[in-house]
This record gives sequence, C-alpha cells and structure tokens, in this order.
Amino acid sequence: LMKCFNSSSVSEDLGCRRGEFSRKHYGSVELLISSDADGAIQRAGRFRVENGSSGENTDCAPGTWHRTDVHLENPEYHTRWYFKYFLGKVHQNYVGTDAEKNPFFLSVVLSDQNNQRIPQYHSILWRKTGTQKICLPYSPTKTLSVKSILSAMSLDKFEKSPREIFHPEIQKDLLVLEEQEGSVNFKFGVLYAKDGQLTDDEMFSNESGSESFQRFLHLLGDTITLKGWSGYRGGLDTKNDTTGTCSIYTVFQGHEIMFHVSTMLPYSRENKQQVERKRHIGNDIVTIIFQEGEESSPAFKPSMIRSHFTHIFALVRYNKQNDSYRLKIFSEESVPLFGPPLPSPPVFTNHQEFRDFVLVKLINGEKATLETPTFSQKRQRTLDMLIRSLYQDMMPDLHKGNNMLNRRSFSDVLPESPKSTRKKEEARQAEFVRLGQALKLKTTVKGDTTANLATTSFCKKEPWESQSFCSNFPHEIVCADSWGQSLLVSTDAGILLIDDGQPSVQVFDKTVQIKQMNVLEALDLLIARTDKGKDSRILVFKLSAVQKDIETKKMIRSKYDCRENKLERTKGCHLYAINTHHGSKLRIVAAIRSKLLLVTKKYSSHNTLSSTSLLSSTESPVEEFQYIREICLSDPPVVMTLVDGPTGDSDNMICVAYRHQFDLVNESTGESYRLHHVETNRVNFVAAIDVYEDGEAGLLLCYNYVCQYRKVYPFSGGSPLVQPSAYDFHFSWNQVPYDVVCAFPYVLAFTTDSIEIRLVVNGNLVHTAVVPELQLVASRSDIYFKATAAVSGSSDTSSKEIISKSSPQTPTAYEKPDFPLPSLEGEVPCKNLYKIPLSNLVGRSIERPLKSPLAPKVITTTASSGITSLPVMHSLPLSRMEIKEIASRTRKELLGLLDEPIPKTESAQKLKKVSRRQSDPKQGAIRSSSSDRIISSSFEGYSERRHLSTSSDPDTLANREGSSPSSYPFQLISLYDEDIIDLK
Repeated sequence: LMKCFNSSSVSEDLGCRRGEFSRKHYGSVELLISSDADGAIQRAGRFRVENGSSGENTDCAPGTWHRTDVHLENPEYHTRWYFKYFLGKVHQNYVGTDAEKNPFFLSVVLSDQNNQRIPQYHSILWRKTGTQKICLPYSPTKTLSVKSILSAMSLDKFEKSPREIFHPEIQKDLLVLEEQEGSVNFKFGVLYAKDGQLTDDEMFSNESGSESFQRFLHLLGDTITLKGWSGYRGGLDTKNDTTGTCSIYTVFQGHEIMFHVSTMLPYSRENKQQVERKRHIGNDIVTIIFQEGEESSPAFKPSMIRSHFTHIFALVRYNKQNDSYRLKIFSEESVPLFGPPLPSPPVFTNHQEFRDFVLVKLINGEKATLETPTFSQKRQRTLDMLIRSLYQDMMPDLHKGNNMLNRRSFSDVLPESPKSTRKKEEARQAEFVRLGQALKLKTTVKGDTTANLATTSFCKKEPWESQSFCSNFPHEIVCADSWGQSLLVSTDAGILLIDDGQPSVQVFDKTVQIKQMNVLEALDLLIARTDKGKDSRILVFKLSAVQKDIETKKMIRSKYDCRENKLERTKGCHLYAINTHHGSKLRIVAAIRSKLLLVTKKYSSHNTLSSTSLLSSTESPVEEFQYIREICLSDPPVVMTLVDGPTGDSDNMICVAYRHQFDLVNESTGESYRLHHVETNRVNFVAAIDVYEDGEAGLLLCYNYVCQYRKVYPFSGGSPLVQPSAYDFHFSWNQVPYDVVCAFPYVLAFTTDSIEIRLVVNGNLVHTAVVPELQLVASRSDIYFKATAAVSGSSDTSSKEIISKSSPQTPTAYEKPDFPLPSLEGEVPCKNLYKIPLSNLVGRSIERPLKSPLAPKVITTTASSGITSLPVMHSLPLSRMEIKEIASRTRKELLGLLDEPIPKTESAQKLKKVSRRQSDPKQGAIRSSSSDRIISSSFEGYSERRHLSTSSDPDTLANREGSSPSSYPFQLISLYDEDIIDLK
C-alpha cells in the first residue's frame, strides 16, 4: 500500500523534532518588594522567579508530569580531571608565562578513556582566569608537542617558554588549584515560616516546626547527632554542641549535604533577631523556605530575608489534602540559568521524585551562583594569587636550571631520557606516583571528592541510552537519513535500506555514489548529492516511486537510471542545504564552488498528494522545482545553513562559513553581513545550526572547541541586526567534535570516540559517553550512529591482564607505547548500528510517519540480543563474557552448587562489594542516609573508599534488575575504579 503522508510541511517536521528551545521555562525577572504588617516598604530586589507556569502547558494533572532533563550539571566525576585522570599516575607538568607575563601551568597525561582502550591526551591549562580542559587524540606515529597543545588552547605567544616540573610535590599544589572550582559537598539552609509571618525575625524565632515540617525534614535526610560526627559538618560544631545537638544530613549522588535547620539551631529568648541562627542560614548560598498556610495566604518574598549572601530561595508548600508538595524558586538576577526547569504545574505527589528534583535543583543552583560576578571575581583573585605564589616559589629553580626544572626540548611532551639517567628517572617516577596515590587516598578519606558511583545510574534509564539497531554491519557508511522506522544508508556497496530485525534491501547499486541525502516523507521526496568531482549533481526522486520499486522488487537503480532525476544547473555542487523550520516552501541552496544556487519547490506540502504522486515510478519530480537566482560569494562555503525570517517572504537568510568567519547572506538581495569572526589561527568549522527560540531565529555556531549562540533579529532597513546581545552565550567542548546535534534541552557533540552531552540553555555538561570508533550516521529524526563492539571469543583472560592492556600509562623513553589494537587478541571486532530515540531526548513523541517502507511488521520494544549495546560506559575492566561468568559462578555458589570458591580477582571482588547491602562496620564504614550508603572495602593490598547509593523505590529497582544490561549501554558504573590505589 502507498504511504499516507502528513499534511504538515517538511519544515515543520524537521523543526519540531528538535524539541522546544525556550528560556522562558526558567522563569522571568521580577522586582520583588516586601513590606511589614503596616504596609511600609522594607526591602526590594530583582529576582528571577520560577513557578512552572510561564509559557508551559498547564493542563496536565498533578503527579502525571515526567520529563527527561533532571540532571546534575557539570558533575564532578566529569569535571575534576586532575583528581580522576592525573593524580597517582605518571604525567607531565609544565610552567611558563604568557605574552602578558602572567604565569600558567600545564598538565598533560596519556590515559585510557574509562578503560575503553582508547588512549587520549588529557590536558589542563591553569591560568588566573580559570582552567581550560581539552582532550587530544593519541597517535603512536606522531609526537604531540607542548606547543601544539597550548595552540589548541589558543595560547600561542609566550614571554617564557614552558619548562617541565619534576618535583612530585607539585601534585599537591595543582590539586589545590583544582579545588578552587568549588566544593563537592554542600550546606543548605532550611527556614520554617508559619502562616502569616512576613519578616525574617518572625521566621527565625520559631522554636519548633509542625508535623508536616518534620515529615519534610525526614524526606530530605537523616537526623544525626552532631557531637562526635565524623562526616561533612557544613560549619557546625561537632565537639561542644554550640550549634545545636542534632542536624539533618544526607548523601546524594556522591555529594554530602548538611542542612542548617532553623528549628535545630540554638534559640535565644533574649535575642529577638536570633543572630546564631542567622549566622549560619544567612551565610548559605541556597535556603529552603518551608511555609505553612494556604495558597491564598501572603506569599514569601526573598526581600523579606536580610542577607547579601543568599542568592537562591526554594519556597516549599505542603498540601495535606492531596499529600503533595508545591515548589517555587527565586534566584538573584545575576545567577545564570540552571536546571532542571520546574514542571507545570510545579506540584509533586511522588515524594521521592520531589526530593530528587529539589536536591538536583539546589546543587545546580549553588554551582550556578559561583559563576556570578560576586563569587567569580573572588575565585579569580584567589586563583591568580595561588598561581603567582607557586610560580614565585619555583623562580630560583627556574633560573638555576637544576633537576626540578630542566631544559628539555620544548617540542616533546614525552621527552627521551639518556641511558645514563634511566634508573634515576625510574626512581623519580616511582616517587612521583607514590606521592600522588597517597594524596589521592587522603583526599578520598577526607570526603573532599565525590563518591565512586552516580547513584541514579543503577535505577534510572537516561534519555541518551541507545538501542541496538543493526548488528555486524559490514559496510563503510558515507551518509544516511531515516525513512519512517528504517534507515536509508549510502555505503561503499551502494544505497541500502535497513530496518531493525530485517535483511537489508539494496535500492541503488554502487554506481550511484551519494555523499549527502535528505528523506522528506511529508513531501514524498528524496534529495541526494552525488559527488564525483565535476560530475557531482543534486538528484531528486519520488519516495513513492522508490518504495514501489522496493515492494515489487522491480529494479535496483543504477547511475544510468538516474539521468532524468538530475536537478538543473547543479553540476559541480559540493554542498547543499534545505530549510528546516516553519517555511511554507521547500528551499534548496546548492553551493557550486563560490556560487550559491537558490531553488524552490513549486507546490506547497498540502498539494503533495495530487494526481502527479500516483504516476509511474519513472516519473521524475525535477519539473516540480524552479530556479530562483544565483548568489556569488568570495570563497567556497565549508558549512551552510538556511535561516527562516519571520515573514518568510524577503527576509530569509543563508548562514555560510568560510575562511575565518560566519556570514549571513540575504536570499533576496545576495547582500552579505558579518555574523562572527574567528580569531584563532586555525579554524575547523563543524556546524551552523538554526535555532528558533520562541519563534525567533538564532544560530548555534560550532567551530574548534567552541559552540557560540548568536541571536539573529529581523532585517531592519535591508540589513539584519547581528550585534551582540544579552541573549548570546558560548561554551567549550572538551574535545573537538566533527558533528553537533540539537535535541532540546540537549546539544550533543560527536567526536571520534565519545558523545559529549550538554544543556543548550547554559552549555553545562551533563554526561560524556565513551563510544569506541564512533561515527554519526543520521540525526534528522532518531539519532543513529555506528561504533565498534569487541566481542570476546574467550573468557580465559584474567582481569589483571585486561587492566594492564587497557589502562595505558604515559610511556617514557625506555618504554615504548604499547597500546592494544582496536580488539584484543582472540576478539572479533565488529561494527554495529545503534539508535537513540529523539522522543527520549526531547521528552515527548515526535509526530512523523512510523510505518517502515519495508514489509509490514509489528513494532515492539527492542529486545536484547547477542550484542545489543555498546560496551562504553562500564569502567569495570571486564569483558561481557567475564561478567557473565562471574555472575553465573556467584549465583551457583549462593545456591550451593559449587564447592570451589570464586577466584579472588579484583573484578570478582568488585562485583561482590557492589552487591553487598552494607559494609562491615569493622572496616570503618561511616553512617549514611537510608537511601545512600558508603562502603569502605579492603582487599589484596588495595584500599579504596567507595560511596554507593541505590534507589529506595523497590519498583524501580525491580524493573531495573529485570532489564537486560544491554538495554542500558550508557551507564555510570564506577568513576574511579580504574584508579586502584596501591598501598604496598
């Protein structure tokens, strides 16, 4: 049967699939004025108010809300690089001064990406303005230089060239520099307010709280006795009870949190201002206000609290009738946007979900507050002072040129050591590693680092988790696009149509070499660019004709069969772009060297299903397109994107990237305007993505490590307004991507071996997924990518052997780098196709034709097969076969079916430790909350303190345990398991 296409245009389909980009969901700034009981104005302040109703659909019933973007932003296990990748390992540290005579430090380590056998250089540049972190690829045949690393960080000119630091004590100082990024533990104020209380003196004077307030405190955490408390104390007295006898404490996703509860802090009848209580809560960046009373009662305003330090207030109200909590957030105007945005309405009937939401919101809020001028300027002054002080301490050694700072070749990161100094170098490295490991252990025991595990990973399916789409795909992929639930792929063997669980179907033979394609189902069109030098052209086909050939198995089209499908005037085209948002007409712009050719479709989308669509398969749609005009540029474009104007008449634009700039070109007049100039010497253009925030056009410009958002205002007097505005922002990736995909609220960067996931509104990192030999295939609807999965043919390899092979140390001159090949010996490498559903990322279903052009079948949830997921997120150094073997032996031993004990490998011990509900008190486990636990383990000469956390929801755990591990390839199992600390 022929497909019934939607009446919506292709522009609407392509635009809506990205989700909704709007900063209105994060509240609006208001001037809040508080007055006393007599109506006299006390204080006023400008705060951004989030109440979940701004611009959102309010029809949903309380308790039915479910969204995807509740994540800790910039999590420490992704951002504390020096602790995670450097400390306790051989690495290089350098010191130098830039052209302005400001000192800087550079740290470089060659490490493995989470035990995925992907060697990479991790580099950290420490400057007074902050730290810059990048990943660079490792090549065994090419030496990476310090100069090239600094050039990648936009530092090309020096007053003094960098010199390597040999003294192991430098690790302590660099760890102190990293700790300036902010604390990993938090203290939040909790203030109880009775109904009708309008001043902070009244709120702080409450001696006790209500029953609902006590239940709220119990939801937040556990009541602990302060005297003798050995965990994070948040500034409270744990020796003499001067700050009260008890407090509320919890561990959430590896972060220790102490709550300063007003009713638990000392109360004074003589002091009406309750200075002791205000001393703690007034100096907290974030404070929770629990307010009694009905919604109609006078509402809390931040201006009621006299504090210059508190920047964020979370107003909580409890509704006894439906046992629900309502949340409202007030943020000082200068605080950057932070997530998650409140649901609409902001009412939670699931108390555990409410707790998780509040804690994530408050942690993200405190981190965002540290970026305000008040805190960032102080941090910058402190960082500048520490760096200058450290540099001054090294100046005498720098001038003497002694053993601490040598004068090795500036060009080598991994310098060669003469044979005469080999033993001395070995001894230095051993001492360097020993001191680093001891420092790492001390920092962990003190609790100054996050726990090993991200707690929600065990019980929560993340929106970016992939599904297996096609296993053992043997061909090299050039490009692809989705067609319903299938994938049309251009390969070295021709054009194939692939569907999950079905044999691939050849559509075109190998004489048709397609380098770029778009499947436009709503318009019954396939647009493709064949690229073979001067003979390259744009071809257009009717999808219905292609589908008919597939159904009848009539023919496999060749280059000869496509001669009637060539779009006129497009010979020599090296790039094309189509409009992707809310346009009434399909527009195609073809780049032929430095010339742009504008072509439009004659008919709008609602006329698509005319009698012409039912003609024979030989009928070509070429006649449906019309040539409009040519536009000349100064250089051939590298990247090209169409931007729709607000009227869609004469204000449409083309964004082109060439040389060192992004330009906007008026489609009607051909006039060019400078949008952004790139200052760096070398430019690697990645993408220019058209973004429409609340209907207004903007562009996400991606090049090198940078992603920059520029708002594009309507044309005024013939020229677009592209001057900088308050709406513009930028952020940096940790690794140079080769493609970027928007799926709001996320933006995903695809590199050669990882997917870096950030939030569009603020650029904050939420996750990095390591994916070996990654290749993005298609992203118009669902995201498809190709990656390597190593399937072990034998399970005899010990875990220690795997560790030695998969965790490369920085090689020295006497130790050549010996990294494994893409697959270990005895393993068969294979390339699989995976899919990330866009509906999971954007949090709603994507309306598009779901019927596959292949034979009809029942669409079911992807079942787990031999290889259904990528082995990318497990940092346990185990193959899948080993994990299965250990799990099987453990199960049999528990059932009494094995007489021999399980081998005491590190891997087996790890799995046993993870499976325990509680640690042995004799091993020194400290007390934790009901939903979080801390396990201290000690085995075979290794010692490691672990923070584990599990969900208290038994249904969630049951569902999680009953699921196949292959359904969750992007899990955070262990963050620092690869960094076992040797105390022997």
